[in-house]
Amino acid sequence: MIYKGSCHCGQLAFSAEGEIGSALACNCSICSRKGSLLWFVPGDQFTLHTPREALSTYTFNRHLIKHHFCPNCGIHPFGEGTDPQGNSVVAVNLRCLEEIDLAAIPVHHYDGKSL
Repeated sequence: MIYKGSCHCGQLAFSAEGEIGSALACNCSICSRKGSLLWFVPGDQFTLHTPREALSTYTFNRHLIKHHFCPNCGIHPFGEGTDPQGNSVVAVNLRCLEEIDLAAIPVHHYDGKSL
């Protein structure tokens, strides 16, 4: 399945391919403030439909994850990083996808605060 998503104002648009089996809710300092529900997809299953120059990016701590957000509306639609094997992975904020039923997706809680 291909899902379309964007920030609130539509300046950042993307699509991601795969099956949403579950979402991850992390309690680390940034995720708890953003309130994101994350779905992880391999980098080659994610397509950014707007120029990379349109993204604003925030990194912190060990600077391993690029937390992207819209400089216009402030919404955080996705982040980019690598998995433990070194493969590109994108953490898509499910709240930014079109036409999905968030209530039907099981949520797993991750204790990022303790790391």
